[in-house]
Amino acid sequence: MIVELASGPRRFRALQRAIDGISQRMLTLTVRRLERDGLVLRTVYPTVPAQVDRRLTETGAGLTHLVKALAEWSLAHRSAIAEARHAYDQAHPDHDIR
Repeated sequence: MIVELASGPRRFRALQRAIDGISQRMLTLTVRRLERDGLVLRTVYPTVPAQVDRRLTETGAGLTHLVKALAEWSLAHRSAIAEARHAYDQAHPDHDIR
């Protein structure tokens, strides 16, 4: 979400469309936690119906380069991670970690 908001303010549905596979509940919880931590600012505009967007605060914007670096690292190591997961699943067939 930090990476998505780095390019500018987004409405809830735009965030949901941009983050593949995230449920509405998980997105709501994540947004609220980031607001609570002072990383995301929620703005309600006095329109009918009310429009709401979210944007990074200055503190949140300071995280952008770190989160992007982590995302790039995870993409570069995606194959190794998938192989490790497969090996673990084979060695531990009764585990419930997913």
